[in-house]
Amino acid sequence: MPNRLRIRTAALTATAVVLPSLMAGCAGGFADGELSSQKLIWKDCPAPSESEGGGSAPPPLPHGGRWQCTTMKAPLNWNDPAGGTIGVALIRAKSSGPPSKRIGSLVFNFGGPGGSGITALPAFAPDYETLRTRYDLVSFDPRGVGRSAGVECEDDQQLDAFFQQDMTPDNAAERKTFVNSIKQFNMGCRQRSGHVLPHVRTTDAARDMDLMRKVLGDAKLHYFGISYGTELGAVYAHLFPKNVGRAVLDAVVDPTGNPVQGSLAQAKGFQLALDNYARDCTSKSTGCPVGRTPRDVENRIAKLLKDLDKKPIPGIFPRRLTQTAATNGIAQALYSKDFWGYLTEGLVQAYAGDGKVLMALSDALNGRNENGQYSNLIPANVAINCADQKPRYTVADVKAQLPRFRGASPLFGDYLAWGLISCMNWPVAGAADHPNVSAPGAPPIIVIGNTGDPATPYEGARRMVQALGPGVGVEMTYKGQGHGSYDSKNKCVQTAVNNYLLNGRVPAAGTVCS
Repeated sequence: MPNRLRIRTAALTATAVVLPSLMAGCAGGFADGELSSQKLIWKDCPAPSESEGGGSAPPPLPHGGRWQCTTMKAPLNWNDPAGGTIGVALIRAKSSGPPSKRIGSLVFNFGGPGGSGITALPAFAPDYETLRTRYDLVSFDPRGVGRSAGVECEDDQQLDAFFQQDMTPDNAAERKTFVNSIKQFNMGCRQRSGHVLPHVRTTDAARDMDLMRKVLGDAKLHYFGISYGTELGAVYAHLFPKNVGRAVLDAVVDPTGNPVQGSLAQAKGFQLALDNYARDCTSKSTGCPVGRTPRDVENRIAKLLKDLDKKPIPGIFPRRLTQTAATNGIAQALYSKDFWGYLTEGLVQAYAGDGKVLMALSDALNGRNENGQYSNLIPANVAINCADQKPRYTVADVKAQLPRFRGASPLFGDYLAWGLISCMNWPVAGAADHPNVSAPGAPPIIVIGNTGDPATPYEGARRMVQALGPGVGVEMTYKGQGHGSYDSKNKCVQTAVNNYLLNGRVPAAGTVCS
């Protein structure tokens, strides 16, 4: 699957993953002016659907108040605004401060692509309570995601089989099986969601956000984008530079690379995170239960994966922990230093023949809940990436790239290299080698890179600043671990971001927090 490791999830928490897939029907045509003047009807939010990962309705907000949800009509095809429409699902928490101090709406995208803002915003909302003093916090399911014409490809049973297979084939027979499974998955997407697939590009979602700005009643779009949300925000700035308000991009996607370069950077990023985990574990005075030295930790993990390739172990009944599931689980745990304890626990258990914890981590990455139901996180992720990315790679291309990927990461290299064929036989042509994010005329946009980020490596932040153009991107650095910076609760980062979003004070370019 393409760039699946870019997904930002909140694994192993009650409000965990971010995901959905109810098909929104096409309504009759609306002129663009009618869509811009539509009135949103906000109601209490229902419990997340199966496609959103299930669970309970979002709890009441601190100090009273409730989450509110609505649906905005947007053109299915932005080149034909008077044609059919889709529903774009929105959620908000109204500002907690006095109306006289309210700035407007602060729109969030938490990443993926494929993550549902309807479930993510309540999950992460405690981190943004300070910002709610002057903003309505707003998020949404981007088109193709969840309740916004969510892409569907295969049923739960088929997805179980898909994720159990060997995604790092070692011989001709395994390669044939893997390629056929990709083709079957992609055919399922076309059969179930073919009418939506041409219209889920990031440029389409950016146009939805400008419509959202209008119907929310804001003169400018104030925006907080994380992971893939940085790409979406930067594309918005390119298309609508004069409409950008105060914007923050955190955990920055490199906008300059093609899919090979992006996946290779991720291989290096996850290897760095694994190195950091191994050093941290072995530095503890109580000792590290998964190895004596950092090299020993990584050698033992490599041996575990090799053994699982030959003989999976019991996971979450009736499934078994395969090499692919274990790799997914390890990657998921590297998204946050808070998950490193789960990784240690999972490895200890796996060495003893019990794969439950690593499989639970893998399920979180893939959007599978405890009831065996999948959100549409992965279908949406594939659909958006394949619609955005022009290159189409073959088995021969992967074979040629494998030495580079293995050099970048002995553990994750093969997995990320084989992910390059995920758009094979995709029914929609990709838009470009990489997104255009040049935004001359836009106001300052804060761009934050984390030196220990596995999924969006630190170097992407500087490239984003350069691509936005002179006088737009303002680079900040966080010397930390995990995916993203603001949610690390680092006071330096949060103070700088809060001062900008709440008071308009632009931090000095080159600010470093640790």
